[in-house]
Amino acid sequence: MEPRRELFTRRRRHNNTPKYVLLIIANYVVFCALITLDSKLNWFFFLTIGLLVVYNYFNIRRNIEEYTKPIVISYIVSIIVLIILFFLAHSQMA
Repeated sequence: MEPRRELFTRRRRHNNTPKYVLLIIANYVVFCALITLDSKLNWFFFLTIGLLVVYNYFNIRRNIEEYTKPIVISYIVSIIVLIILFFLAHSQMA
């Protein structure tokens, strides 16, 4: 009997998507989902953003060795874009 081969072979030294990319994607998904829920800012919005901040803090703290200077700069830029997106979306809804 022939040995079973994997259908999709993994690339050498390829360990899926890095944690910092997943963190940025999670930030955008949660934020965009919150923006589309309701035109008014209520307690649920602020609670979820607070929990997202706590998640970011512990995720960065757990994987601190992956956060080099270019990654930190891209993370900060992504947060700035989220803030701009918030003000644009909030001004459109008002």
